[in-house]
Amino acid sequence: MSDSAALRRSVEGHVAALFGRDTGRASVTFLGAEQMDVLRFGPDRDGLVRYLTLGMSREPMTASDAAVRDPAGPRAELVLSLRGRRDSVLRRLAVLAAVPAVEGRPIAPGASLDLGEPLWEGAPFTAVLVGEPGGLIPDLPLADAVDDPAFAAAAPVRFLPVLPMTMNEAAFKRVHGPEVLHQRWLAAGTDLRDPHRREVDLG
Repeated sequence: MSDSAALRRSVEGHVAALFGRDTGRASVTFLGAEQMDVLRFGPDRDGLVRYLTLGMSREPMTASDAAVRDPAGPRAELVLSLRGRRDSVLRRLAVLAAVPAVEGRPIAPGASLDLGEPLWEGAPFTAVLVGEPGGLIPDLPLADAVDDPAFAAAAPVRFLPVLPMTMNEAAFKRVHGPEVLHQRWLAAGTDLRDPHRREVDLG
């Protein structure tokens, strides 16, 4: 088994150990990049559904202007949590996960990713804010995923939560930063997993 296939299998098993077997998936292929899958887990007892990318961590994220690709560089997958199924998000989440490979733009906490279209059919959200990893899915050490000494010191696979934003919230974040937007959400008691939530007061 190749390192890429072994990593993919380990990522899937790592998440399935938390949420059980996936209940659906979609595959998307992009020009100049390898296939990207998005898996659906749930709904669980509370009606929560997790959508997880599978394939983004295949390669370390490297900026397009970097002289060389660092095999020990950061790797990640995206995870979106929603109350209830919104399966039209599967392919759109794959588009976001392909950004590092297609655009040469690494994704890190605090970044915003804008689709320019609804995240799912009828959604008021067109962008996502990338959150801090570790709260929902723990990091996966690469040494545990790939039986290759070359990966012993590599960065782990991190699972980055993505938080849906409206167009106005995304604009507010660009001006004021992610921390200020987070504070607005917290002060309003916003449930970021609610697909019907209202835009937070930005005044």
